[in-house]
Amino acid sequence: MPQLQNLSVLDRTSPTPVEHIFVPRDIVNGVATLVESTGIPIGNKLFSISLRTTPDGRYKATVKMTIPVVQTQTVNGVSTPVVVRTSRFSATFDYDPTSSTQERTDLVGMVKSCLDTADPLTHGVLVDLQGVY
Repeated sequence: MPQLQNLSVLDRTSPTPVEHIFVPRDIVNGVATLVESTGIPIGNKLFSISLRTTPDGRYKATVKMTIPVVQTQTVNGVSTPVVVRTSRFSATFDYDPTSSTQERTDLVGMVKSCLDTADPLTHGVLVDLQGVY
């Protein structure tokens, strides 16, 4: 069983990707949450991961990430941080109870591969916001 621990991820800042360190915050109802703190709680980047079993025995592993953008708003001379927009990601891996470790490994690897910047289909839709024709 994996222990809740720091998670290091790289973004795609060019020319040098930036490392983001998410540190454990808590585990509530089986959902582990990690946070990259900005010093302003509403601006914290969040990562969560969980595993549950359905009544029919399927395993559902869910990963989520929430990335807010915060700006300072000044009203009547008072400056306060506000979230101006938020980007979110959510993925659920749904495994049959008879799936093998290799099948699960292959699925995760294929998902990772299709998210590569070199893939014109997924990059075009997910990053360039282009429809598929």
